[in-house]
Amino acid sequence: MQVSVENVSNLERRVTVSLPSDRFNAIAGSRLGEIARSVRIKGFRPGKVPAKIIEQRYGPQVRDEVFGDLVRESFDEAVRKENLRPAGAPRIEVTPPAEGQMGYVATFEVVPEFGAIDVTTLPIVRATSEVLEADVDNMVETLRTQRRTWSPVERAAQAGDLVMVEMVTQAEGLRRPAEGEDRTATVIGSGMLDNELEMRLVGQSAGADVHVETSYAADWADPALAGKTATIDARVVRVSEPHMPQVDAEFIRAFGVRSGQAEDFRIEVRANLERELKGALMARLRAEVLDKLLAQFAHVELPARLIESEAQVQARMAEQNAREAGQTDPHFPIEGFLPVARQRVATVLLINEISRQHNIRLEPQRVNEMLRLIASTYEEPKQVLDLYRDNPRMMQELQGRVMEEQVIDWIAEQAHATEHRLSFADAMQQRRG
Repeated sequence: MQVSVENVSNLERRVTVSLPSDRFNAIAGSRLGEIARSVRIKGFRPGKVPAKIIEQRYGPQVRDEVFGDLVRESFDEAVRKENLRPAGAPRIEVTPPAEGQMGYVATFEVVPEFGAIDVTTLPIVRATSEVLEADVDNMVETLRTQRRTWSPVERAAQAGDLVMVEMVTQAEGLRRPAEGEDRTATVIGSGMLDNELEMRLVGQSAGADVHVETSYAADWADPALAGKTATIDARVVRVSEPHMPQVDAEFIRAFGVRSGQAEDFRIEVRANLERELKGALMARLRAEVLDKLLAQFAHVELPARLIESEAQVQARMAEQNAREAGQTDPHFPIEGFLPVARQRVATVLLINEISRQHNIRLEPQRVNEMLRLIASTYEEPKQVLDLYRDNPRMMQELQGRVMEEQVIDWIAEQAHATEHRLSFADAMQQRRG
């Protein structure tokens, strides 16, 4: 095998690999021979199928597979030999065969040089918190609210009521919906609909018409309305008042606590809150560590093509979410996703580099713990476990999350850290923020 390397830019490399055609032909011939000995084709005895038929039916596919295998093997060998560290998958261009040689050109970006990464001077603020009895009380009330029922009333709407409306929103030439009216409902004060609209619904009864002029926030759920000034015309269809359930045995059993006992219910609620709090504190620690780490290495040049590829993925995901939300043919330019993509690429590269420099290995026990934690939030945990274990892509993503947590924990232990005490509510709010 012959290898030559060309520096296209600071981080881009072009590797030309030449392979002997004899090697390719020998492997392809061997595989076709194995097929000839075992394949069953109508009209021929096993092992007696003419070579010409085998070639016609299987030759192109086998040669493609063999060439793909040789590219993967030779590329891995070439980058090891040349001490290159690819930052992403290469673009492969096959070169025309010549003088008993065949080959390809692989173009790819390499991992940037971060130098020796010392995190001991990073000023990290580590949030701490705990679940108090008052937090359990609040969650029980939240669960009661989730199970409340509604009864129509003839009076005017007030805070906490469920109000059904038919509405039309118009903003800068856009109409939602395009025809007719949207029928939807909101609990006044919940923010499910525009705040201005909810405020105007207070004091209104069924049949009342409401006109509102409002400005949508830049991060509004509907991207087509985000950041725009709009008018909303709504008609109140129905007003309903809430009825809260009692925390009795029936209510408790509805949440999977078979005993129906209040004490067992509170134990289960506390366990769920502690699990959520652990995730919230980890999310806050992750954000804190990565903010400081990315700032420390903001000067390092990152692989441009890798950033662009990540931005494309983010844009396609946003378009898919928009389609699921009812938009027709949404299109989001990747330029709006480049900052987030750059941050994600920098994060992955730094996490990998720190784990490499400091020999941090993936801990299978933590992978299993996280997998069990994820599965425990579903009604059929075993099905979730089997789904992950049978899906290499999902398992790889899970392992990546665990590895990132391990590195974050390691950095927090090594860095100059101070603790900041938070209430449970503040910790959870900061997780959402």
